[in-house]
Amino acid sequence: MFPERLTEGYQSFLHGRLEQERERYEDLARHGQHPEIMVIGCGDSRVAPETIFNAGPGEIFVIRNIANLVPPCESDAERSFHGTSAAIEFGVNALRVKHIVVLGHAACGGVSAFANKATPLSKRDFIGKWMSQISQVAERVDRSKYDKEGWIQQLEWAVVEYSLQNLMTFPAVSEAVEAGELTLHGAYFGVATGVLFIRNSTTGKFEPYTETE
Repeated sequence: MFPERLTEGYQSFLHGRLEQERERYEDLARHGQHPEIMVIGCGDSRVAPETIFNAGPGEIFVIRNIANLVPPCESDAERSFHGTSAAIEFGVNALRVKHIVVLGHAACGGVSAFANKATPLSKRDFIGKWMSQISQVAERVDRSKYDKEGWIQQLEWAVVEYSLQNLMTFPAVSEAVEAGELTLHGAYFGVATGVLFIRNSTTGKFEPYTETE
């Protein structure tokens, strides 16, 4: 049977938000979506960008995968499937978004699996292969400076940095950035605290957002 939690949620949506925002949904259906912001986030159920940023339908274009990773642009796109790359291509080339936010988060399962050399969940080890992308990045983080928890947080931040760097390997992204038509941002969400950290583009450090900003 279809999950009861989903049917109950749909009923609430049907008689709540849909009724209240009927015109918006009809307009989106007629004219399509035109979000100015793309968020690349983790698939973790605790870190939904639409919830964190209180976004309505049509406001942000969201890509989610394990550990909010952006792989480097590959020239040979015919030999494998590229879900994240395809979504980036659509967001930049078709939607013409003006901002891309890579949103990392605390207690990331993918990063923890990498850090702890977790036992593969299957023979194919999709997670292990996916997370192996950051092995070179992890080597640049001096583990001796941090305890285990601090080191893992540094890795979570490093993943955001890695993804931002890889975004610039996509020609459409780098061209739009250089033309001043697109801005890249890094952010990090504390699941337990609710604190949003925003990457300082000058220093590369993650700084907690304050309402005075």
